[in-house]
Amino acid sequence: MKLKIFALLILASLSACSYKFSGASTEGLKTVIVRTFENNAPLVVPNLNNQLTEALKTRIRNQTNLSISTNEADAIFEGRITGYEIKPVALQSNATPTAGANRLTVTVSVKYTNNIKGKEKESFEESFTKYFDFKLNGASIQAALPGALEQINRQLTEDIFNRAFAQW
Repeated sequence: MKLKIFALLILASLSACSYKFSGASTEGLKTVIVRTFENNAPLVVPNLNNQLTEALKTRIRNQTNLSISTNEADAIFEGRITGYEIKPVALQSNATPTAGANRLTVTVSVKYTNNIKGKEKESFEESFTKYFDFKLNGASIQAALPGALEQINRQLTEDIFNRAFAQW
């Protein structure tokens, strides 16, 4: 008897709560243009704009059925890198201060335009900032940067993609 009541309570509570994770919503979209991001940061890193652009294209290809176009499209991504900096975040010793960890911060301004009639409200112009902390462990900053930039690009493209296509 107790088991039946317990099972009934569990069933009732599960039916009362339901979540729907629909993922990416590209309803009405077939094609998208991802224009190469401009690098307007005070400190310019060669190829960062191309890496970010390609990372966004790859995410769109992997997580949607959209085709990447070069001329006309249902939606357009464009933007610019507005901030890039590396700062120490943890000092190792008081006698000779050296950075125990560094923080790479990248800021991107993105404009997304949805050209589908009735979907214009989904367009946005917004800035995204992400940081990644990394240790040098005796290596040079130039040796550690490629991995840090890969992490930043992954985080930024996830935020941009979710802002454009996630209907949460």
